[in-house]
Amino acid sequence: MNSLPTVAPSASFELSDVALDGVGRRPFGIYVHVPFCATRCGYCDFNTYTAGELGSSASPQSWLEGLRTELDLAADVLARSPGGVPRTQTVFVGGGTPSLLGGDGLAAVLDAVRASFGLADDAEVTTESNPESTGPEFFEHIRAAGYTRISLGMQSAAPHVLAMLDRVHTPGRPVAAAREARAAGFDHVNLDLIYGTPGERAIDLARSLDAVLEAGVDHVSAYALIVEDGTALSRRIRRGEVAAPDDDVLAARYEQVDARLTAAGLHWYEVSNWAADAGDSGWASGAADSRCRHNLGYWDGGDWWGAGPGAHSHVGGVRWWNVKHPARYAQTLSAGVLPVQDSETLTSDETHTEEVMLTTRLRTGLPAGVLDPSERTAADALVADGLLVHERERFVLTDRGRLLADAVVRTVLS
Repeated sequence: MNSLPTVAPSASFELSDVALDGVGRRPFGIYVHVPFCATRCGYCDFNTYTAGELGSSASPQSWLEGLRTELDLAADVLARSPGGVPRTQTVFVGGGTPSLLGGDGLAAVLDAVRASFGLADDAEVTTESNPESTGPEFFEHIRAAGYTRISLGMQSAAPHVLAMLDRVHTPGRPVAAAREARAAGFDHVNLDLIYGTPGERAIDLARSLDAVLEAGVDHVSAYALIVEDGTALSRRIRRGEVAAPDDDVLAARYEQVDARLTAAGLHWYEVSNWAADAGDSGWASGAADSRCRHNLGYWDGGDWWGAGPGAHSHVGGVRWWNVKHPARYAQTLSAGVLPVQDSETLTSDETHTEEVMLTTRLRTGLPAGVLDPSERTAADALVADGLLVHERERFVLTDRGRLLADAVVRTVLS
């Protein structure tokens, strides 16, 4: 234990009456971070640990005990809100590799959420899963436990791309896993793709997209490869062993993804996310759709409690984050103390910046009414430049604008 980080969590954590006001009226979700992975992928910088890295300092059992305690303490904090403890509208179990917990472990996670917060009748409950640690019985088990949505890591169907990313699953396994999930009763299944990996060709991405659509999923997340400092991939690029991703190639790959998915009836609703909708009436009609409600809660400024090592939370303009190491996390909670490492209260300017940054990325667009006169002028200029369109008092990214979304946000806020 002497090797654990020495920075102690906050001795106590409370939310102000201002932050608590409105809890339950805003969307409320719970994110659960599972910090365990079988292997470490070369591009990943998430707060995850293999069994060899943890040794005997932490285990899924100690993590689950800590999680139950954190959720109970979280409910106590939010019970001070005018409406009391909010019922959970969305749950997202991420990581890491949640499917390493198995069906019993994931059922126990959801039972802990129910015990502390309860679930809304129409709650969306998602877990991420590695295709290699799933199977028909796994999907049947967690569907019976109350999970409603599955997100599977695919990344690519090309063996040499998977090898570059240090992914261990076989190329055809994600498609098989998606079909198993649908057969177990999951209406909502997502596959993740990464494009722009060194060595990936347009034909490789085309085959990956064909496999995604063959799987019959109703949601796809596709992300440009980002080379994070400190990862194995960044070291290989620094040594000149492989080339860094090229911006022009990334733009071409994004256009390829969007064209293929749109033609198949999956439409973008956030710059990196596509979902099946209910037809031409779309989501504005209120018809059922396949968007991830939990992630929409993030993007629309909702409240969420992030439970688990390193998890981040947001309630009423206050943001906080937990200690990272699973052993320190479990130790802190065994003493009956929330494992909050630090927190911050967003200023009105920071809140505004985040609203512009996040809503601009959505298909529903940036509300014109939140912009000050200079920002409105900048947005109008972006319309003239063909990067935004003005629809129903909202500014929405054009196809070209999506390729330059970060620059659009900077221009509006400058």
